[in-house]
Amino acid sequence: MIPTPYGEFQTRVFETAAGDVYLAMIRGSLDGDGPVLTRLHSECLTSDALGSLRCDCGVQLRTALRAVTVEGRGIVLYLTGQEGRGIGLVNKLRAYMEQDRGADTVDANLRLGLPADSRDYTDAGAVLMALGVHSVRLLSNNPRKVDGLRRAGVRVDEVVPLPTAAHVRNAGYLRTKAVRLGHVRPNGSELTPQPATPVDVANLLGQVRPRPDRPYVLLKYAQTLDGRIATSSGDSKWISGESERRVSHGLRAACDAVLVGAGTVRQDDPQLTVRMVPGATPMRVVLTTRLGVPPTAKVFSDDGPTTVFTTADADSRRRAALRAAGVAVHDVAAGPGGVDLAAALADLRHAGVRSLMVEGGAGVITSMLAAGLVDRLVVSVSPVIIGAGVEAVRDLGVGRITDGLRLSNRSAYLIGDDVLLSWDLD
Repeated sequence: MIPTPYGEFQTRVFETAAGDVYLAMIRGSLDGDGPVLTRLHSECLTSDALGSLRCDCGVQLRTALRAVTVEGRGIVLYLTGQEGRGIGLVNKLRAYMEQDRGADTVDANLRLGLPADSRDYTDAGAVLMALGVHSVRLLSNNPRKVDGLRRAGVRVDEVVPLPTAAHVRNAGYLRTKAVRLGHVRPNGSELTPQPATPVDVANLLGQVRPRPDRPYVLLKYAQTLDGRIATSSGDSKWISGESERRVSHGLRAACDAVLVGAGTVRQDDPQLTVRMVPGATPMRVVLTTRLGVPPTAKVFSDDGPTTVFTTADADSRRRAALRAAGVAVHDVAAGPGGVDLAAALADLRHAGVRSLMVEGGAGVITSMLAAGLVDRLVVSVSPVIIGAGVEAVRDLGVGRITDGLRLSNRSAYLIGDDVLLSWDLD
């Protein structure tokens, strides 16, 4: 028995003639004639165990375990020996180097003289038959798995897609799987008036081009029709509807990190995790000049990694307490409105963060725009009027219209009752 965050699973282990180990994680009883919800999951050390964002395997594994738990009856069959679509871990890392030189995930294998996909599902079919499973509802986007199981004598009654929210680092990989390998579109539907879960947020993101000294910065906020992001008392839940918030979670899942200021942490106590779509939670980043945020804030939970940028004036005891709780605390220079934004972004870029989503509050939004540190702006406008309240953007010192920030490359969508707009900043 293996207890997991998604439930307790019975386990059966099988060894193939080639020496590979297949682990069957079973939920509920397999007795009966009805098809069994089944996932064949090819081993992927880099994503399953290490959380790599170059593919969607780890997210698919967790989503499959959750789906089987919800169903109450099913199998996740973990197939070792199938790393890198069957080429092995070392060759997969070599293929990554080819991808870094411009090849897609298929051509990278071919450049190395290796097959695009050498996996075989005969043994997987034999394991299912040994477990008494003769028909399945297959959790997969891959038509080769369907064909392989059918050739092995297992009836596939239904294919249940496993869409995931694309990350900017694996969006090309997902497109290649769909176009060149015939997979079901793995990163969800295009944005529509009633979006599915997940949705493809590529048009909202724009062309992600990180700079040498900072990440690509996406600034996102939701406002009322009269331009407020909160009431005078600070209430902001919820300005936008659930469909729009699902898109926001898709944007989080697409980025390496998500950033807020200390005021947002104190007022809203956000988790900043990915919960409404199947995707990876980004690094959470908090800006606070003197660590004036409660140590019990949700952003410091172990649901994801958190980094705090502060200054040398911060309280040493609070710094030590956060570090003891597993939160990274970095000192940077003080800027005009608190933490030096350019220094914090340079630190993130040095740490490997290529894409950053900024979610507020008003002080951070204004400072980022004033400093020219935003590449793409996404604004949700909701059919609510509240009158006096918190403005999204404070004074930018603009005296003439011609001196205002100019926006281009617009995308516009109707999401439920909300309007979602995005632009590049010139």
